[in-house]
Amino acid sequence: MKYPSLDKNLFQKNRHNYINLLKSNSIAIFNSNDEFPRSGDQNFPFKQNSDIFYLCGIDQEQTILLLYPDCPNPLYREVLFLRQTNDHIAVWEGYKFTKQQAIGASGIETVMWIEDFWSVFNSIIHYAETIYLNTNENDRSDNPVPYRDLRFIHDLKYKFPLHKYERSAPLLRQLRAKKSSFEVDLTKKACQITRDAFIRVLKFVKPGVKEYEIEAEIIHEFIRQGATGHAYSPIIASGANANILHYNDNNQICKDGDLILFDFAAEYANYNADLSRSIPVNGRFTQRQKDVYNAVLRVFKEAKKMLVPGTIWNEYHTEVGKIMESELIGLGLLNKFEVEKQDPKMPLYKRYFMHGTSHHLGLDVHDFAGRYTPFEEGNILTCEPGIYIREEGFGIRLENDILLTESGNIDLMEDIPLEADAIEELMNS
Repeated sequence: MKYPSLDKNLFQKNRHNYINLLKSNSIAIFNSNDEFPRSGDQNFPFKQNSDIFYLCGIDQEQTILLLYPDCPNPLYREVLFLRQTNDHIAVWEGYKFTKQQAIGASGIETVMWIEDFWSVFNSIIHYAETIYLNTNENDRSDNPVPYRDLRFIHDLKYKFPLHKYERSAPLLRQLRAKKSSFEVDLTKKACQITRDAFIRVLKFVKPGVKEYEIEAEIIHEFIRQGATGHAYSPIIASGANANILHYNDNNQICKDGDLILFDFAAEYANYNADLSRSIPVNGRFTQRQKDVYNAVLRVFKEAKKMLVPGTIWNEYHTEVGKIMESELIGLGLLNKFEVEKQDPKMPLYKRYFMHGTSHHLGLDVHDFAGRYTPFEEGNILTCEPGIYIREEGFGIRLENDILLTESGNIDLMEDIPLEADAIEELMNS
């Protein structure tokens, strides 16, 4: 791990909150993610399952967490099962948790090797009434791969068909959306590293530089500061590439007079930032570019005001759409008479603003939360309006990360340059 050890109180508190939502005499099991092959003798870098990390803080493959708060044997009320290290693994792969280190990281006193899981499980499962199992229920996911949780569920239901089974995901959806002070601090750290990378890029960009050279500057700053890496595949989209919402090729030359749309951020201790900015390659916006930029900025500022506890997701996006509609009319991209006659189910502004304005942020960039649950204190949401003008060969998106509190929202990226004049000043300093 590149980041320092985290406070085990974070994970103890998370487990306490989760256990309080279980039915009586229930057992819950969480698996780490799979290791995926990259080639004949290599795996892709391991990424821990967000739910098991949320509950125990163990950032390591081949891990199982078992929670049985009503277990008649107190030893097995919280058990962590780890991959057992040995001299061979130490030489070829390096650091793995010892039992004592895992106790210190998670606050779980009973740590065993993963080879012992089934013998322990078989000795206690018959005393439990209900088994809580976990799957990926993020409504943005459509994964055809039979991942570890699904295989585990298949095996468990075959062996124990008469138990009652429940889903952990609805409980975690309720819990993970509301961030603790520990989680806010980790997100702030990811935002700070992202800020430094963006400042570095502003001083680096000039006509003739390649998109992947900019990407190299970003990852250099991330790794230099102990980030795990990119929160998501970075978008370095110059010119017309900005009209491809998930552009990842990053292989074009940045040309004089063009804009670059950035969407990149750091991951720190598995918590993510999410930033978008649009800058002129030569350090100066044209008047048209600045007009569109400022239109997006006005939508951003108005949308940010609406990110308060109690806001309803769909109503929020509808209201932001109305603001965007007005700005697009002002830019000459929409005709107000056509807008008055539009089909409300297919608003015309979506020609130029195709995506949503906000999503939850946390251990996942599009974090696990209820789409129909009102925003509440402790949520961290992005705010990211954009205007994409294919016929003019550029697009602009602006995005910051916003913490909701009872006394108002807090922009976790307020120290990252946002105004067009501030961007130009830094690029030409």
